Amino acid sequence: MDVKAEYGKKVREIRNSKKVSQEKLAELADLDRTYVSDIENGKRNVSIETIYKIAKALETRLIDFLNID
Repeated sequence: MDVKAEYGKKVREIRNSKKVSQEKLAELADLDRTYVSDIENGKRNVSIETIYKIAKALETRLIDFLNID
């Protein structure tokens, strides 16, 4: 299992369900938009701090991002 890719899919899924653009997520999480894109495409190995920022920005529990099937 590619954990980076699975996490990226989860971020995209939650972001889309909340109707938030990558640009808006980047702004809310204080990240670069291209970095958010790279995360969603499984190209980045993100820190727990970044995982937390994204969860907080999307008003979603941290555990929801780590529940990867």
